[in-house]
Amino acid sequence: MIQRIQSVYLLVVTVLLVVAMCMPVGLFIGADGITENVFKPLGVSMADGSFQSTWGLFGILLLSAIIAFCTIFLFRNRMLQVRMTIFSSILLIGYYIAFAAFMFVLKSDFEAMTFKLGWPLCLPAVSIILNYLAFRAIYRDELMVKAADRLR
Repeated sequence: MIQRIQSVYLLVVTVLLVVAMCMPVGLFIGADGITENVFKPLGVSMADGSFQSTWGLFGILLLSAIIAFCTIFLFRNRMLQVRMTIFSSILLIGYYIAFAAFMFVLKSDFEAMTFKLGWPLCLPAVSIILNYLAFRAIYRDELMVKAADRLR
């Protein structure tokens, strides 16, 4: 069962979330149009060299990546695998809520700044979709096993 399609989906989710942890999700651009503060999941690097931590975003992505990777090896307990996949998706929805909260708080700290979104911000959304596809495949396997047990 470890070679099933849901294992591929969950492995891709893990890779996407690790990439999302490392890449900047946006830029705060100053009123002059030149000053840029890079917003990564671990924190915001200021133009003057200081650092403002947003470790909560990094923690959510890390926890979700660990859950997705460990879920691959739960193939003997499909219902637990389903629950873990749903939990990972809920965590990723929470990531977007936390991101919005951090963005608005930091934007108010940096007066007269605009925020430019980066493309890595879409990686958790792709991971949610892949989690859903893995959920469907796992549930289909569970229904197939129940149908086979009924025939015995």
